[in-house]
Amino acid sequence: MHSVERIGRYRLERRLGAGGFGVVWLAHDDVLDASVAVKVLSENWIDRLDIRERFLSEARLLRKADSNRVVQVYDIGELPDGRPYFVMEYADGGTLADRIEAGPLPVAEALRLTALAARGAAALHEAGIVHRDIKPSNVLLRTSPGGADRVLLADLGLAKSLAQASGLTMAAGTAGYTPPEQARPGSGIDARADVYSLGALGHHLVTGSVPGPPGKVERADRLRTGLGPDVRRALLRAMEPDRERRWPTAAAFAAELDRLVEEASDGGVPRSPRRRRTALTVLTGVLLACAVGATALLVTRDPAAKTLRVEDGTGRVTVEVPASWGGQLRDSGWNPGTLGLDDGAEPGLAVADHLARWQDLGSGVDGAFVGLSEHGDVTGGVRAITHAGCHYAGSRAYSGARWRGLIRTWDACPGGNGSLTEAALTPAGGAGQPQVYIQIRQESGHDDTADDVIGSVRVKA
Repeated sequence: MHSVERIGRYRLERRLGAGGFGVVWLAHDDVLDASVAVKVLSENWIDRLDIRERFLSEARLLRKADSNRVVQVYDIGELPDGRPYFVMEYADGGTLADRIEAGPLPVAEALRLTALAARGAAALHEAGIVHRDIKPSNVLLRTSPGGADRVLLADLGLAKSLAQASGLTMAAGTAGYTPPEQARPGSGIDARADVYSLGALGHHLVTGSVPGPPGKVERADRLRTGLGPDVRRALLRAMEPDRERRWPTAAAFAAELDRLVEEASDGGVPRSPRRRRTALTVLTGVLLACAVGATALLVTRDPAAKTLRVEDGTGRVTVEVPASWGGQLRDSGWNPGTLGLDDGAEPGLAVADHLARWQDLGSGVDGAFVGLSEHGDVTGGVRAITHAGCHYAGSRAYSGARWRGLIRTWDACPGGNGSLTEAALTPAGGAGQPQVYIQIRQESGHDDTADDVIGSVRVKA
C-alpha cells in the first residue's frame, strides 16, 4: 500500500510491522485528528475463512479485555476486497523488543516494566482470556501526558478464552517464552501459562538473553553479576516447569516485582545481604563508597604541568593522569569484594576533576580509579562487569612495559557522551601478582589517554 492510501477515514502513513496473519500501519484519523494503528488481514489469507475468524477473534478479545493495560480497539471494518481490518490505539513508544536491542535494562527498570506487563496479563485473566504469547515484541509502550510510559499488552493472535484453553489440542507460542504444558499438544493450560511467559520476559529484560527451555533456564544472577537473590528467586519461580510451583497468578508475580523495585538501590540493583559480587553494573559508585577517607583538594599541583602524579595513602600505588583531572583525590583504599573477590582492605585511590559526579554515568567527569589486589582473579571480575544502558564498545588486550592484561570500554551511557574504561592488569614479566584493577572515566574519551594512564601505574612491593 502507498503511504497516501486510505482505509475509510484513516489515512495510512507508514507500515509499522507484520505478523503471521496481518500487517499493521500507522494511520491518522482525520475526523478525530489522532494517530491510530490499523491492522489489516494479509492478502495471502483472504480466502482462508478460519484465518479470517482468528483475525476477527483477536479484535473481539482485545475489546472484551476493556483495560487501559491492554491495547484498545476503536473500530472494525472491511476493505473492498473483503479483507477485515481493525483500528487500535497507537503505541508511540515502540516495544520492549526495541528497548532491549542495546542490551539488558537497569534492573529496577526491567522489574518495573515486567510488573506492568504482569498487571496487563492479570487484566486479561480477569476478563477470562489467556494471552499465550507474551514476549518483548508483544509488549508496547505508549507515552502518557506526564511523560511516563504506559505498558500495553498487544497481539492476541494466539489468545484464547480460559474456557477454550482448558481443552487446547494444538501447541503454540514462542521458544524461550513457552511453558512446557503449552508446548505439548493436547495439554490444557490456564492463566499460569502467561505467568511463565512473564518470568521469561523479566529474565530477558534483566539479562539481555532469551531464557533456555523449561527446566534448563540459566540463573539470571549467573548472566548478570550482582543481581540480588530475591530477584533470581522471583524469576525462577515464575518459570517453574511445574505450574503448581509458579506464582499462582500474574497479579501475585506483579506484587513481588513491585516489592523488589521498592527495595532497589545502588542504581537499580536490589540490595543483597552479601557484600561479595555487589552491583557490578554500577561499580563506579560502589568503588568510591569503599574508600572511606576524606576527599582532598589537589591545590598544590603545578598549574603549568601537563600531568599530575598521585599516590594512595600507603604510598604503594601511584598513577600519572592529565593535570586537568587533578581536582580531588581519595586515597584511602578499596574493598576488592566489590569486584567479586574476597572482602578486605587493599591500597587504592581515585582522582578526578569532580569526584562527586563519579557515581552518575551520565555526568561528565574525567578521572581514574586504581586498586591493588593481592588475591583472586581480577580479570574474571572485570569480564563480569556490565554497565546497563551504556553501549559496550568491545575489549582488547593490553601489553606495556610494566603491565599486560584486558581492557574493556563502554560509551554512550544514558545522558552522557564520554567513555568508561575497565582494565585488569598483571605484571608484564609473567608473575600473577600483584593484580591491578583500573577504571577510567573520560568526558571526551580517547584510547591513547587511557593507555597513558594505565602505563603510568606503579606498585611498590
